[in-house]
Amino acid sequence: MTKQRALAQISWRGIIAIVLGCCVSACQPEPSHSRLQHGLLYCAEGNPESFNPQLVTSGTTLDMTANLLYDRLIEYSDDAQDYVPALATAWEVNEDSTEYVFTLRTDVEFHHTDYFTPTRTLNAHDVVFTFQRWLDPSHPFYAVSLTGYPFFTAVGLDSLIKDIRALDDNQVLIRLDQPDSSFIANLATDFAVILSAEYAQQLLQQDRRSALDTQPIGSGPFKFQSFRKDVSLNYQRHPHYWRGVAESERLVFRLIPSDHKRMLMLLTGDCDMIPYPPARDLNDLEQRDDINLYSTVSPNTAFWAFNTEKPPFDDVRVRQALAHAINREAILEAVYFGHAALAQSILPSTSWAHFEDPEAYAYDPEAARELLADAGLHQGFSMDIWALPVQRAYNPNARKMAELMQADLAAIGVRANIVSFEWSTFRRRLAEGTHDSVLIGWSGDNPDPDNFFRPLLSCAAVLSGSNRARWCEPEFDRLVLQAIRTSAQEQRQGYYQQAQQLLNDQVPLVPLVHSMRYHATQPNIQGFELHPYGGIQLHQVHKRAPDIDDAEDAEVLQP
Repeated sequence: MTKQRALAQISWRGIIAIVLGCCVSACQPEPSHSRLQHGLLYCAEGNPESFNPQLVTSGTTLDMTANLLYDRLIEYSDDAQDYVPALATAWEVNEDSTEYVFTLRTDVEFHHTDYFTPTRTLNAHDVVFTFQRWLDPSHPFYAVSLTGYPFFTAVGLDSLIKDIRALDDNQVLIRLDQPDSSFIANLATDFAVILSAEYAQQLLQQDRRSALDTQPIGSGPFKFQSFRKDVSLNYQRHPHYWRGVAESERLVFRLIPSDHKRMLMLLTGDCDMIPYPPARDLNDLEQRDDINLYSTVSPNTAFWAFNTEKPPFDDVRVRQALAHAINREAILEAVYFGHAALAQSILPSTSWAHFEDPEAYAYDPEAARELLADAGLHQGFSMDIWALPVQRAYNPNARKMAELMQADLAAIGVRANIVSFEWSTFRRRLAEGTHDSVLIGWSGDNPDPDNFFRPLLSCAAVLSGSNRARWCEPEFDRLVLQAIRTSAQEQRQGYYQQAQQLLNDQVPLVPLVHSMRYHATQPNIQGFELHPYGGIQLHQVHKRAPDIDDAEDAEVLQP
């Protein structure tokens, strides 16, 4: 196929999708826009639910906040394959791994905005405030979050940390109730951002505590400017960033739910960058000279979770039947166009703790019918499949996936209704547990296997709302806790493999695929790297200086 033909094919796909979308629901007029000088125009898939990553587990929110507005004590480095200093320059651990002392940088400035002017640099009191905010139910900011602190609750950090205190302005002591081999990994996640205690104190005096999460103050490379739901999000460069000023003066997110429309806007130059380009266009994009396509092996898993608190999904035979009813190979080809690998476990195959049992999820409609009959459902039943309404690396088209599954389930007498909502409503209702089943997934924040177990499947995660199967199995929790209480990898591997065997037997969810992660940019975008773990990083990203003719034609996007 020629590049010109590929361009026409991709462009017309986008145009047709937009026209069809307007036929279904009236197209809203777009704000005037064009190419953005002195900054980046990033077309994103949805609205952030919050501007504080502590409050969510949504990848959409994390991408647009965690690495852009904030910093963490430590980070995971893809290059070093290890955890490295960030706001903490060093840390020491006692002999039994229950006390950690972090030494902080002394030159970290928080954001100066229209609504806050800091009088000091970051110190130990900011770290203590940040942790106490989600650790202590009596803390004045604890109840501000109506959704709780799902990640910290799911991995048990709220019960693991016995004490946190400032030893002086530049040192923080964290004392644990017991050793936990995943503790450092959890501090390196996108959820563990550090907030400003001084800003919080100002909000407390003004009786505006909720602004901590809606008008953010961090120490990251960009600072908040404005947000219009369903339209745009605007950030400005933080001029005193401790790692050096960001390469781009401005960062504008245009909020475009349709992947087809984002693709068209990229091709016409109305987006500098887009996440999750349509899977069916990836081969064409790889052949183009006027678009840069970035990819990485991303530790992620798309899965189908059953609400085990609701009948008939509380019956393991029904869950096993549904697992055998769906043709995952067909989903792999029709939804991912081969840009993914079949999953045999919730834990990606790249992990050292991966264990698989292919028979557990094998496509076998006859076995599915026998299991339903054994459960007293030989005439089938009706159920809902909730389909993720936004694109993620692990699932580029949940609606199409649900339609394929709907046809497979009909063959065994199960009548499936496909349900979806606007993204924020979808996540809220999902956390409330009103679903029958849901197509969703998880992207790893770090290489520790625990990142795929406790946040998704622990009993604590049922309470926090991040356990979409609402499956609480004490034996699973016991195995995972045994794994994190030892630092010996061989012993941890044994416990994790037993946990995966239990999942294969009980089937609270069906692992579907592990997908590659993709981003596409204009060819003049430089400094971008796509990392396998965590959200996007745009500190070093910028446009190559335009030619004189290009500069004469360019216009500036107004916020």
